[in-house]
Amino acid sequence: MTDLFSIIINNLKSYNYKHFNIRLLLWVCMLTVLGILVISSATDSNLYEKKQIIGFIMGMILLITAALFNYKFILRFYWIFYFINLTLLLLVKIIGSNHLGAQRWIDLGPIQIQPSEFTKLFLILFFAAFLEKYQDILSEWKIILYICALFFVPLLLVLSQPDLSTSIVIGCMFASMYFIAGLNYKRIALFLGVFAVFLVVFLYLIMQPNQKLLKPYQLKRLTAFTHSDDPEYNDDNLQQDNSIMAIGSGGLWGKGLNNDTSTSVKNANYILEPQTDFIFTIVGEELGFIGTMSVIILLLLIVIECFYVAANAPDLSGKLIAVGFGFLVAMQSFVNIAVVTKIMPNTGLPLPFVSYGLSSLLSMFSCVGIVLNISLQRRDAY
Repeated sequence: MTDLFSIIINNLKSYNYKHFNIRLLLWVCMLTVLGILVISSATDSNLYEKKQIIGFIMGMILLITAALFNYKFILRFYWIFYFINLTLLLLVKIIGSNHLGAQRWIDLGPIQIQPSEFTKLFLILFFAAFLEKYQDILSEWKIILYICALFFVPLLLVLSQPDLSTSIVIGCMFASMYFIAGLNYKRIALFLGVFAVFLVVFLYLIMQPNQKLLKPYQLKRLTAFTHSDDPEYNDDNLQQDNSIMAIGSGGLWGKGLNNDTSTSVKNANYILEPQTDFIFTIVGEELGFIGTMSVIILLLLIVIECFYVAANAPDLSGKLIAVGFGFLVAMQSFVNIAVVTKIMPNTGLPLPFVSYGLSSLLSMFSCVGIVLNISLQRRDAY
C-alpha cells in the first residue's frame, strides 16, 4: 500500500500542470450545465433534472480521478476492460430490461445503466493499448483479422439489443483510431471498396420482401424517411416533423426556458421523451438559433481540444484515446442533430453532455478525465 501511495505521489509530481487543458474542462462544464437547464424545462417533473445534477457531480468525481491517474497505468488493464465490457453486454441479454422494444438497460433499482454507453469508453481504452502494442504490424492480415474479431464481438452484442445507431458510431470511432494508428493506405482503399460493395448489397437485400437483416420497426423508419411525402407514413414521420416545426418556431432567441406558451410544441406534448434523444429540439424551440449554435459551437470546441491534445500526446496510445473520444463526440453529435432536423432517418442516440442519461454522462466525463491526464503529459517539443 505504501509503495502504491508513493507511485501515485510521484506521478502527481511529474505532471506539467501548466499544460492542463482548462479549456476542455470549461467547455464540458458549460455544455453540461446548459443541458441540465434544458432538461429541467423539457419535462414537467424535476426528477430528471435532479438525476442529471447527481450525474454531473458523479461525473466530475470520475473526471478528477481519471485526470490525476496516469493513463498509462490505466491502460495496463486493457484486457480487463474488454472482458468487463463483454460481461455487461451479456448481462443485458440475460437480465436486461425492455423499453420500447429495445433491451439495452440493466435495472439497479433507483437507476438503470446502459452498458452500450460504457462500451464506447472501454473500446477506446482497449484499442488504444492494443493498437499501440502491435503498431509495427497493423497492416499484416493476421493482425487485421485478429483486431476485427476483437471488435466485432462487442459490436454484434450491441447491434443485437438492437442498437443500430450506437453500433454505427462505435464502428466509425474504431475506424478513426485504426486509421490514426497507421493502417496501410492500400488496406484502407481495399476496406473502403469492400464496404462500398457491402453497402450496395445490404441496401438491395433490405428492400426485398420478408428480409431478415433489419427489425420491422427499423425498416419502417428507413422507408418512412425515403417516402416522407407519402401520407401512409405520416405517423412514422410525426416525431421528426414536429421537431423541425419546434426548432423553426424558436426563431432567433427562442420562447424561453420553462415557458407556458400555448403554441409551444413541447407544451403540447408533440415530442416524445424530449429530455433524451430530442433534447436539441427543446434547445431550438426555447433558446432559438442562438441556443442551438451555442450547443454546436461548444461541441465543436470540445472536439477541437481533443484533437489538440492528440497532436501533442506523448505516445501513440495517448493520441488514440484523444482522437477516439474526439471523433466519438463529433460523430454522435452529428447523428443526433441530423435526426432531429430530419437529415437522417429517426434513430435513438443521446446528444453528448446535453441529453438526459446517467450512463452517457458518466462515460463521457470519464473519457474527458483521461484526455485531461494526457494533456498533463504532453510533449515539450511540438
